[in-house]
Amino acid sequence: MGFIYNIGIGITNFGLKCVAPFNKKIDLGVKGRANTFNVLKGGLNSNDKTLWFHCASLGEYEQGLPVFKELKKLYTHHKIVLSFFSPSGYEIKKDNSIADIVVYLPLDTVQNANKFLNIVKPELTVFVKYEFWPNFLKALKEKRYRSILISALFRENQLFFKSYGKKFKDALFSFEHIFTQDNASKLLLNTIDYTNVTVSGDTRFDRVLSQLEQDNSLKFIEEFKQDKLCIVAGSTWPEDEAVLIEYINSQVTEGLKFIIAPHNIKATQIKKLQKDLKVNSILHSEINGKNLSSYKVLIIDAIGFLSKVYSYADIAYVGGAIGTTGLHNTLEAAVFGIPIVIGENYEKFPEAKAMINAKGMFSISNQNDFNKTLNSIITNSEKRAISGE
Repeated sequence: MGFIYNIGIGITNFGLKCVAPFNKKIDLGVKGRANTFNVLKGGLNSNDKTLWFHCASLGEYEQGLPVFKELKKLYTHHKIVLSFFSPSGYEIKKDNSIADIVVYLPLDTVQNANKFLNIVKPELTVFVKYEFWPNFLKALKEKRYRSILISALFRENQLFFKSYGKKFKDALFSFEHIFTQDNASKLLLNTIDYTNVTVSGDTRFDRVLSQLEQDNSLKFIEEFKQDKLCIVAGSTWPEDEAVLIEYINSQVTEGLKFIIAPHNIKATQIKKLQKDLKVNSILHSEINGKNLSSYKVLIIDAIGFLSKVYSYADIAYVGGAIGTTGLHNTLEAAVFGIPIVIGENYEKFPEAKAMINAKGMFSISNQNDFNKTLNSIITNSEKRAISGE
């Protein structure tokens, strides 16, 4: 399995370089990884003490942030190295994070792992949720560097629990301790005799609760919403937007406002979204000097506003689960005490299951479901209040 994995990494490296000229996101990752070791050498010297935090992308960074902040208080004399695998994490947080140095994680080869650790020499490494890079983890263990995994979530169909998944199983045993989101994950680890495990919950709860302590006001949202009922659709994909557009275009009610914050803010996709809407809409990038109260739909074509925008919502729709891309963070909306609508593919998300059971969240599978569900919440203020609570 290890040989096949290493061959696969080599093929992946070659494939990414071939595709990079034709894909901006992949190109950012390829170029960023090529510069990782130069950034590390320029930011660290041999006497530095370090902590290494690794996240796949922006979501995992936000999930790990409460823990990162506490560790930074404990290790005041250490430099923090933060690594991302995805450009969607690195490009947003490279200049705005708690870290001293932010880099792309090099691809998981034996050579890269040893070179990275020989420069960083982390006193403690923290991986978040789903990040398992066997060669990096093996090198951490061989060099006797401490490492933990936080907010971990495991399922029976993962390689760790298969007879042919030895390399990945061994990688788990490189962690000194694993902190899981739920007891089911702990029990799965116990089946492979991993016992250094604690159920500590999902740190995203800590992260979103901290949002309530911040100033969430946005003047342009206040100007847009006025005193109208507002539906905020966050992290939407085209399949989410299809049901939203159909619903919005069929509405004759004057007392509704819609804010759509697409996951992908490419200009072509944003233009298509706006073109398909048959009502008065405006982009965030075009709001200067406009009378925002006269528009029915506001499209957020920028990153970094969504968690605050949710504070203005009376109802939220969170994207990703109507298709196969994966449900986005519903806790960002839930913390503001509002009912939430999602798609039907939420089985991998325990917090969604819990909120649906508590009747604070509603799952839809088609346009008719969406229309009926949203109408029932809009027209029943008592239902909105009870569901939100």
